[in-house]
Amino acid sequence: MSKIVPFPSPSKAYPNPKIVLHRTELNVILAVYGSLVANGKARDYAIDMGPDRAAFSIFRHAAERATWRIEKNPALRRKQGEWCVTGMNGQVLKRGHELAQVLRIFDRYSMKIVTD
Repeated sequence: MSKIVPFPSPSKAYPNPKIVLHRTELNVILAVYGSLVANGKARDYAIDMGPDRAAFSIFRHAAERATWRIEKNPALRRKQGEWCVTGMNGQVLKRGHELAQVLRIFDRYSMKIVTD
């Protein structure tokens, strides 16, 4: 007779779950990052995924602190919104429920002033 082996519970299979950026979210963020690089506002980035939040940091120079940090914090989903953009000094620049709405703050950095 065959023996039935139960599947492990999710908590045992993944003891330390991480918050990650989904591919569609990352594509939108990388599009914004690409426009910042094209305008000379950014040169490097870093991705951090932890147990409570995921972050995409944008650097002007590789040796500096992050100029902007795009964070996904699902614990704030029902309160202030799970997406947040913070500045270099830690101030919250924009917060919201939708990623596209939060990333609109970078529209002001993608424009160049052209003079004749």
